[in-house]
Amino acid sequence: MAVLSWKHHTLIQSLLERGPLTEKEFHFIFTGITGQNPGTHQGKFNDYLLKINRELSYVQLDLRACRDPYDGRVYFGVVNNVSDDQSKLGTKYSVPQIAFFKAIVEAIAQDVTAEGTICNLDALNIKLENQVLNSSGLQSQDVPAAFKNFTMSHKEKTLNQLVKDKWLCYTEDDNIGLGIRSILDLRSWFHNAGVPSCQVCNEAGFKAKLCPNDGCAVRIHHYCLKKRFSQKGMLVCPSCDTQWQYQPPKAEPIEVKDEETEPVQSQPSSNPGPSQPSLRSKRKRQRLDNVETAGCSSQASGANRKRVTRSSAHPR
Repeated sequence: MAVLSWKHHTLIQSLLERGPLTEKEFHFIFTGITGQNPGTHQGKFNDYLLKINRELSYVQLDLRACRDPYDGRVYFGVVNNVSDDQSKLGTKYSVPQIAFFKAIVEAIAQDVTAEGTICNLDALNIKLENQVLNSSGLQSQDVPAAFKNFTMSHKEKTLNQLVKDKWLCYTEDDNIGLGIRSILDLRSWFHNAGVPSCQVCNEAGFKAKLCPNDGCAVRIHHYCLKKRFSQKGMLVCPSCDTQWQYQPPKAEPIEVKDEETEPVQSQPSSNPGPSQPSLRSKRKRQRLDNVETAGCSSQASGANRKRVTRSSAHPR
């Protein structure tokens, strides 16, 4: 095993300490450490990443880059390549919280409209008992009490923490999308779950533009579509030859800064560890008793909410 220099260690530590970093942030750190700009020394930059990944592979880690489908920016992060019982012990989230997060991811990934989001109210209405029954085949009386006692308050606090930890994100229309850590970590899961890929970059197309032809399954990320249009001026579907029209995406993730957080009281014993800060953004929150919230069905229930068909959901 080759020995990494302090420069390699600093790059790794910056990603582990601060979480996924934008390309601009990571390039800034690289320049500060090496004195070389990745833009003009791309070969040097790639050599550093290659050497780091070669050594990280011994501990089943990977330094990975991906593009955020919500804002089109490139991010770098370190992810765990192993998903076993031992690796699960390292999480700070409780079993009900993980099940809640999984239900949100599944709801977003399975959305045939490829909006890449779930309504805030839909997420809060997810019934964890149904998740357990569907995945384990247990009877309703056998569902653990921790799932039955996972209240609306617990869900809201969990959402805030998942956003803070970059597993989820809030969009500017107050919906919930996948955070950059999910996009980095769940690449294999998207593939195994059958999430359709972008026709251009072949990455998961859970947040993408659908072909105008209702009978065509092609989807393309907004930034991939923008790049194609800037190159060709016009674009036709590679599958059905239907002409595409490009419009910039409306929803982008909202970064909530630490100074906008307020401490909250400790959670019940079902959530281990000290109390976590609850994010209080400046935008207006949805009221839980407002079942007629615009764009949000009062009868929806997260991963189990009724999905519209492609033909009825496609914008005319």
